[in-house]
Amino acid sequence: MKSFSRDKKLLIAGPCSAETEEQVMQTGLRLKATGHVDLYRAGIWKPRTRPDSFEGVGADGLPWMTTMRDATGLPLTVEVAKASHVELCLKHSIDVLWIGARTTVNPFAVQEIADSLQGVEIPVMVKNPINPDFALWLGGIERLEKAGIKEIAAIHRGFSNLSETYYRNRPQWQLALKFHAERPDIPIICDPSHMGGRRDVLLELSQKAMNLAYDGLMIESHINPDEAWSDARQQITPETYGELIDALIIREDHEDDQPLQIELDELRERIDQIDDELLHLLHNRMSVAREIGAYKKQHNITILQKKRWAQILGRYLDQAEDRKLSKEFMENYLAAIHDESIDQQQRVIN
Repeated sequence: MKSFSRDKKLLIAGPCSAETEEQVMQTGLRLKATGHVDLYRAGIWKPRTRPDSFEGVGADGLPWMTTMRDATGLPLTVEVAKASHVELCLKHSIDVLWIGARTTVNPFAVQEIADSLQGVEIPVMVKNPINPDFALWLGGIERLEKAGIKEIAAIHRGFSNLSETYYRNRPQWQLALKFHAERPDIPIICDPSHMGGRRDVLLELSQKAMNLAYDGLMIESHINPDEAWSDARQQITPETYGELIDALIIREDHEDDQPLQIELDELRERIDQIDDELLHLLHNRMSVAREIGAYKKQHNITILQKKRWAQILGRYLDQAEDRKLSKEFMENYLAAIHDESIDQQQRVIN
């Protein structure tokens, strides 16, 4: 694999971690049979939070990968976290490297990898950092570019959030869309396995990524998911993976289809009018917030009124579902409005 082509969706699949030579080979053969794999992934080194967790088979797994490639023709991708990993992957002619979320969060580690790739022509993928720090993600890309890497893709795998209960890592799609707006030249791939953390949401997340015109998917697949040595809940069999890809609806942008674009423009005009009204209402709301700030200043009242905020949050979250709005959206929307109101009052009081 020489480059990230945007002519078709890039489909990446394979086990969370390479466990045995037989497991690597059988997963590859069965994935190849689906006809839906462009790149075979497997973790060789597994960075883990706890020291007694399975941390990968290490370099012993690299020959298993190359043997599987010889048998199937599937190009290989492996996660690297330091320069020695890069050296070993290059020695075994791994086709594509990826930098994981735990590494992207550390600029020193990314720089070490970038330095080890000086003068090397190999595609590299960069996962978003664990925390929702857009600059870190973008910075990882830029460090590789400065090292001369020309073929780069971003992987969106969601962000850690202590209050998240539905997903393993909260998607926060808006950050990925922000990345695309900032760097439209960089392909962006969705990793629904780490985003969801369990198999029953893989199709939902994969379809959302396709609806948002992502350039590909990275999905974990194992010949016996329930017995996997790591991340068992989020892996699926190669056959189930094939069925998932078959079930996806791939939509096109149709930017050159004038009749379709005319109809879309009419709908977008209605959106623009509503947005103008929303902006006017927000202006009025913040005017009242400033009046409240003046009143609080006059009577020496604290800006933050915890009971009032709890009432607002409870009232509108209860209404969100009836109005076909997600709880996550309403929480983010209300928090943004509340934060701006506090800032407006703070300026008055100061």
